[in-house]
Amino acid sequence: MQIIGTPIVGCTVTLHLQRSLLLARVGWQYRLPPRHPLYQRSFASASSDKDVKEDREANGKASTSSASSKAPASPNLSSRTSSSSSQSTQQSSIPPDWDENPDLSISTFSQLPSSTFGYNQHMIINDDFKEALRQILWQFRAPIRYAFAYGSGVFPQTASGSKSPSTVHPQPNKAISTMQGGQGKMIDFIFGVSYTQHWHSLNLQQHRDHYSAIGSLGSSFVSRVQDKYGAGVYFNPFVTVNGTLIKYGVVNLDTLCKDLSEWDTLYLAGRLHKPVKILRDDPRVRLANQLNLISAVRTALLLLPSEFTEQEMYGTIAGLSYLGDPRMALPAENPEKVTNIVKYQLPNFRRLYAPLIDNLPNVAFHDSRCNQSSWMDDPDTNATLVQDMDPRKRGNMVRRLPALFRSKLYFRYQSKFQIPQREFDEILEESDDQDPTRVKKQQGGVFHQRIAGDRQEDLRKEVRRAIKSTVQWPSIAQSMKSVVTAGIVRSVRYAREKIAKYREGQKREKERKTAQKPQGESTGGSTKEKEQ
Repeated sequence: MQIIGTPIVGCTVTLHLQRSLLLARVGWQYRLPPRHPLYQRSFASASSDKDVKEDREANGKASTSSASSKAPASPNLSSRTSSSSSQSTQQSSIPPDWDENPDLSISTFSQLPSSTFGYNQHMIINDDFKEALRQILWQFRAPIRYAFAYGSGVFPQTASGSKSPSTVHPQPNKAISTMQGGQGKMIDFIFGVSYTQHWHSLNLQQHRDHYSAIGSLGSSFVSRVQDKYGAGVYFNPFVTVNGTLIKYGVVNLDTLCKDLSEWDTLYLAGRLHKPVKILRDDPRVRLANQLNLISAVRTALLLLPSEFTEQEMYGTIAGLSYLGDPRMALPAENPEKVTNIVKYQLPNFRRLYAPLIDNLPNVAFHDSRCNQSSWMDDPDTNATLVQDMDPRKRGNMVRRLPALFRSKLYFRYQSKFQIPQREFDEILEESDDQDPTRVKKQQGGVFHQRIAGDRQEDLRKEVRRAIKSTVQWPSIAQSMKSVVTAGIVRSVRYAREKIAKYREGQKREKERKTAQKPQGESTGGSTKEKEQ
């Protein structure tokens, strides 16, 4: 029976396989094209459900976690810090010492230190505008693991209505035109990808017109140019996607995470010091960016006095990546860029950094306005903060600076303190965070306390020099590379726009000084009369 039945079973299986293949061919023949609206809408909606939920939850968490000023964690701050009417109930969302030996090899969001970890990174923008930005991403068949939109095309850096309407977008989405107030600014994106060459290979097939002549040399050459020169980013500027003019940069996720966690170049880490709109998230990048943000706070605290305002702190943070940037020394950038970023995005900066400030033991808000429930979203509130200047606590901040940046600061102070090489090598070995066999408490030692106890003016000078040495060469190399990757025509257009922004900034600065001059002269005259 078995011998007779075996051919019958085999024929039955063969018939089922033939029918399945026939159905598959029919389904493939009548599939929806990739650009079909139903195809895009269904997939975009499915992928964004999680992001929409995170945005809504992030809004609530960010508002409640810093609705009131923090109770002082240090005796030195207790006499200067205003007591809040109710303590924050969400500080547990950022576990203490979460940045001690972080595991940057995680692959799922459940491996993050807490379920709400990193929600402060998600800025809240108009839903229609957000969906329009996401639809731009879906025009790329090459896989994008992490993506964010940034710059003045997403977050305004001028007062509304301060410019005449322009039409740089051929056929923009209505939400984009509405959010930009008719000013028509190019929208900047960064795409994080897993495999650089594979990504460019797919993108060259679909969007060859996005690339300059260098694209004709193939994806292997393009990926080498991206990864080996400058800051590891490949930009395609002035390309139209979904009727919108955009610029997008492609970066490998490993390169991105290294810069965020170690401040290798501060090129992308500096961009993420400012509010950005994350459109696709990745757990490893979220963890690395949280390290980046807390490092920015600690660096700013080393540069600031014992008492300062929010605008001073956020301005210091926003300006870190511009120290040493050649564009700031040339007429190629608005000289008021940092001031404008902070001025018109103060609530977003607060949402980004207030939960981190609440988690630090040596800094606190010192302003009664922080007791009001609406202060987080109030652009007119410029709260005061205080920090503990104890060298031991500030030495801990020095010890926890990003590894590559910290080493530059160490070498500067080795020269200043004239530390013998053998003793300095021991300090470096003790401060090494790369050894996976050792789980160490990142507490500052005598060397770190000497750095933190240096005269504030000298410390500020050395920290700024270390930042400049980190930023300068990668920025120069990246700018030179962009001329090749963008092509001559697009590079000239980009340079003209930057020069126009510089002249516009100069003009506004001149107008501001002119408006203040009569008042200053009148005050000076009255003072002179009093002296006489």
